[in-house]
Amino acid sequence: MTKVAIIYYSGYGAVHAMAQRAAHAAEQAGAEVRLRHVAETAPREAVESQDAWKAHVDEVADQPTATPDDIDWADVVLMGSGTRYGHVTSQLQSYIDTLGPLWGAGKLADKVYSAFTASQTLHGGQESTLQAMHTTFAHFGGIIVPPGYTDPIKFGATDGNPYGVGKVTGAGSDLTDDDHASIDHLVTRCISVSSKLTA
Repeated sequence: MTKVAIIYYSGYGAVHAMAQRAAHAAEQAGAEVRLRHVAETAPREAVESQDAWKAHVDEVADQPTATPDDIDWADVVLMGSGTRYGHVTSQLQSYIDTLGPLWGAGKLADKVYSAFTASQTLHGGQESTLQAMHTTFAHFGGIIVPPGYTDPIKFGATDGNPYGVGKVTGAGSDLTDDDHASIDHLVTRCISVSSKLTA
């Protein structure tokens, strides 16, 4: 059974919804799944200054947070982050910065990695955010598995992004059927590649 860790940071809920869909797709594909959000590192007064941010932090407060062990355990790692100025969130980066001991021991290498992101606006830094995560995965010695254009969904009404999955949220975080299909394709592709590597 393929072990899939889905590790993400979501400020307002869109990346959280994407992570939940990824977990569902992985479970449907027969994988064992750990769905983990990273700890909130922003000052509480900053969080409370925005109602949607506070609501989401409160929503996930009782759910498990990511630890380095979650990556150590996994065969496949899917990382998700909102885009901040064309880069990953500081919260996800803080989690990545805890992985030094695993990296030094070579325990981050030879796993399948891929990424997903969301931004409020079209062309809001999604591709550079995904590529930033790819850069991190390369330093891990990971096997980066992008969706490319390996499924018709990438040519449809979705992001068309070959680097990962991106969601333009506008004013909301609801996922469409096309968003679901894009996430499902990414997850099943990563599991398929991982299975070939361990066969």
